[in-house]
Amino acid sequence: MAITKEKKSEVIKNFQLGKNDTGSCEVQIALLTERINYLTEHLRGHVKDKHSRRGLIQMVEMRKRLLAYLLRTNPKQHASILKRLDIRK
Repeated sequence: MAITKEKKSEVIKNFQLGKNDTGSCEVQIALLTERINYLTEHLRGHVKDKHSRRGLIQMVEMRKRLLAYLLRTNPKQHASILKRLDIRK
């Protein structure tokens, strides 16, 4: 099961830049981080779930690309989002 609608809207509300912002780089990174954390917990209990593991790896790579883009375009925002999401670099 993926993250709930309530959790997703809460994450969007915490990271949006404007009133109607749902697709900015920061929001996408925050949502991917939430899904990555959920899948990581799932895989601790379901070690042989190879399909979910592949999806997790794809999400991590997508987040990595988004973070690299944010670093190129706005380094201050990049540092801020790393700190807020507790992502190590």
